[in-house]
Amino acid sequence: MTIESAIEELAPHFGDRLSRTAAVREQHGHDEAHHAPKPPDAVIWPRSTDEVALVARTCHAHGCPIVPWGTGTSLEGQVIPVQGGISLDFARMDQVLAVHAEDMDVVVQPGIRRKQLNEYLRDTGLFFPIDPGADASLGGMAATRASGTCAVRYGTMREAVLALEVVMADGRVIRTGSRARKSSAGYDLTKLIVGSEGTLGIITELTIRLHGVPEAISAATCAFIGMEDAVNAVIQTIQMGVPVARIELLDALTIRGFNGYSGYDMPEHPTLFLEFHGSESGVAEQAETVGEIARDHGCLGFDWTTNPEERSRLWQARHDVYYAQQSLRKGSRGYVTDACVPISRLAEAILETAEDLATSPLIAPLVGHVGDGNFHLAILIDPTDPVEVAEAERLGTRISERALRLGGTVTGEHGVGLGKRKFMQAEHGDAWAVMGDIKRTLDPRGILNPGKIVPGN
Repeated sequence: MTIESAIEELAPHFGDRLSRTAAVREQHGHDEAHHAPKPPDAVIWPRSTDEVALVARTCHAHGCPIVPWGTGTSLEGQVIPVQGGISLDFARMDQVLAVHAEDMDVVVQPGIRRKQLNEYLRDTGLFFPIDPGADASLGGMAATRASGTCAVRYGTMREAVLALEVVMADGRVIRTGSRARKSSAGYDLTKLIVGSEGTLGIITELTIRLHGVPEAISAATCAFIGMEDAVNAVIQTIQMGVPVARIELLDALTIRGFNGYSGYDMPEHPTLFLEFHGSESGVAEQAETVGEIARDHGCLGFDWTTNPEERSRLWQARHDVYYAQQSLRKGSRGYVTDACVPISRLAEAILETAEDLATSPLIAPLVGHVGDGNFHLAILIDPTDPVEVAEAERLGTRISERALRLGGTVTGEHGVGLGKRKFMQAEHGDAWAVMGDIKRTLDPRGILNPGKIVPGN
């Protein structure tokens, strides 16, 4: 039994929802970053949990790999089918199944995108706050334990997911968790699946926690002469307990790309982007407090607005920052990496990283969700140049090793996939082997997104 025999058995069940054309396969063979592409042998678009279970049972019997696909916006190679097999595209499982406004939760299929969900919720007074920038699918966001710009206030997908429906490697369908806000009943399988990147099970339904739309929202920007002043302002803001909704750091190089790509004219200095949620008086008080902190750390001005159009334009430009960074070197590809450290070590981590970059021939703009100690680099390379690739790998390794030395993690947000797998032993020690044991127990034939996260498959 082979990949080919699995596809042949599945073909009559899916008709034109199974494709083997080169263009479709190539589309499902890469992500948004620098990792080498590898197309699947076929792409299937399921419409129901039963169809996903059919695919799993068939692939389990034939030893055919399955790689779940949301929107392909991952950055560590999670969606690349390195061993071939079937890419399972959830674009046609994108419905809202139930909204429980009184309980502030929603039940959705995995292919729904975050913007699509918030548009659906527009008239309920509720919203889904997890915002990784890309208009990602909720299934993919749960699989990678996504977070983003609002995590400093609203948490990550770890906190947002209440319950899941999951198809296991052998085709069994299980439900994890419930709509109750807490439980002491057994192992927390929901948290085990969230962040497992499709290696332990295939998510086919999610129950998601929602939040009330704030009465008032304001946004602010403030530039600083140096990175250390900007980071110290962030640290003081968090330590004082100001409930900022977003607090983002863009270095001077990113601001240059930001200006050119999105049509702004900001001073090319390290700059904080902030957003405040709450009552009108609460938002004003938060902005005033952070403005005072920023001025104490030498900010060059504190500009804030409650205008919805200005806020939307600013945050859309922030979400486009990866493309703005790439525009700094035409034709380049981003070798992206992230790290997360305790907030008290953030200045040390960023300043040491800046020292590395100052001696490197590569351009590497920095941006970060610094309110929770997380920052990102887009090292701009020609992926066909082995010297540049090697230099990018050297810089990325330095950042990961530094994060571990400072008590942090090699990835606060992007996930493991292919890119961070080599650091798992250093970060987790013997616990990494335990992860491998769990993988082999739940997926003994190694068909679920093989080659990712754990050792030996």
